[in-house]
Amino acid sequence: MDVNLTVNKNATIRASYIFFIMATVQLGVGILGGPAYVFQVVKQDAWLSIIIATVAIMLNLTIMFFILKQYKNADIFGIHIDIFGKWLGKLIGSIYIAYFMLSIISVLLTYLEVVNIFLYPTLSPFIIGLLIITLIVYSVSGGLRATVGTCVIFFFLTQGVLLFLYDPIQRIEWDHFFPCFKPPFQKLLKGAQKSTYTLLGFEFILLIYPFIDNKKHIKLPTYLGVLYSSIITLASAVIIIGYFSLKRVTVVEWPFLTAFKSVSLPFAERLDFIVVMLWMMVVLPTCVLLTWMISQGLHRVFAINLKMAVYGVSIILLLIVSFLKYDYIILKVTDYVAKIGFWLIFVYPFILLPIVLLKNKIRGNKK
Repeated sequence: MDVNLTVNKNATIRASYIFFIMATVQLGVGILGGPAYVFQVVKQDAWLSIIIATVAIMLNLTIMFFILKQYKNADIFGIHIDIFGKWLGKLIGSIYIAYFMLSIISVLLTYLEVVNIFLYPTLSPFIIGLLIITLIVYSVSGGLRATVGTCVIFFFLTQGVLLFLYDPIQRIEWDHFFPCFKPPFQKLLKGAQKSTYTLLGFEFILLIYPFIDNKKHIKLPTYLGVLYSSIITLASAVIIIGYFSLKRVTVVEWPFLTAFKSVSLPFAERLDFIVVMLWMMVVLPTCVLLTWMISQGLHRVFAINLKMAVYGVSIILLLIVSFLKYDYIILKVTDYVAKIGFWLIFVYPFILLPIVLLKNKIRGNKK
């Protein structure tokens, strides 16, 4: 496997599209219940933990960009081969692939559970899973440009849904946010760690970087995309805490979706039903991006044909979502993704950076 990728001009994308990728991949199913998990740790100061997590992501992205700039056109898999050698590099690359696989499984299982709770309690997960996975295969098979195009289109189609939160916003009780700044800083950090699952996805930059046409302009759209998704997550946390009583936040199932129940339109009494259906357009781009990441990883690490990798991953996903349908299993998978993601995405780059710099220094001295 070559460390640096040779990418055809036809397969590259403009840096400006990274904004839509970041905003899409971070706003999957995590926002549906993520703010409530943070609330369990720091109560009404959950918004502070989300801000801390956002700052940590920005710092982490800066580290990732610094690592990627040490190479001509490498992704995370090529960097591992260069630093750790063939076998250890492939092993670490396999861990990343397994993490991406767990991530997409958690996204699909969570959304299918929401559909079963709000819409079709008796509908088999196989049917909805087959529909979503068919769309995933169709999108990813078109290549990276089709994958990114899916993100851009669905980004514009779904943002209007958030406007229907006008009624919960009007009913916010600001007394729910007092007393402020009560938890110690260590607890706020723990709350920020709890928001890991909600804000994961920015690691996509480690794979797509070689495919960016104008790399000099990649930072601004990346930071803006993360900032946008963080603001939406922060706003959802504020709405949930302000709308529900402090006791109800922890007991209401899927509080973000439940908030839509207070909104009624002349043509729709239960808006939450419509939101659940529309949310598939939020979940689908996330799954498309994750499938591309997995197939790209399998292609890079194990030299598997890209299309064969997509089909193989899709079959495995369909089998898994058809049989894993219990709440406690879904919670465990989500918890594993959050824990692995914290160490692999938030902590590991700080370990990798000095190793990369040391390797390049030794290489420079030899020259």
